[in-house]
Amino acid sequence: MYPFIRLGTITTRALLKRFTGQRLHLEETSEIHLRCNLNDIDNFLELNNGRIFTLFDLARTDFAIRSGLGKQLLRHRWGLVVAGSTIQYRRRVRWRESICIKTRIAAIDERWIYVEQSMWSQDRLCSSALLRTAVTYLSTGKPVPVREVLHALDYDKWTRPADEWVQAWIDADKKRPMPTLIS
Repeated sequence: MYPFIRLGTITTRALLKRFTGQRLHLEETSEIHLRCNLNDIDNFLELNNGRIFTLFDLARTDFAIRSGLGKQLLRHRWGLVVAGSTIQYRRRVRWRESICIKTRIAAIDERWIYVEQSMWSQDRLCSSALLRTAVTYLSTGKPVPVREVLHALDYDKWTRPADEWVQAWIDADKKRPMPTLIS
């Protein structure tokens, strides 16, 4: 089940931070702190790999609200979508361990916003993901041009070119063939 209580808590905390001056600029990194709960673990008593992506969703909510994107999503009737991702796991997270999730924009181009997220516990990296995301028009589901999103956030001239490793993933993902229906 989706962690709606956590979503409400993170949303409330992010709004309070935003209203008390703890806003984020797009070049900054968001951090949220959680604990691995009983409903997060799998049969090996460690954080489930699918739940990691869900917790990353929650962390992106914090980033969106504190950066002002959340307000623009409501104002323009926009939504958010993840169009691709890659993840590396480095260390298990056990039940009751405290975790910190860091979120930052790794790159932008005309259509996509590439988000890097990492999960830390006891100052050690547990997992790291790179996501290709977009802001979309709710009415059509089509992506909003990144420049339009940046304009709404008063970041008209802001750029974030891709580092070499990010660009390598972008290029490799373009070459990936889509599966065909197998009978």
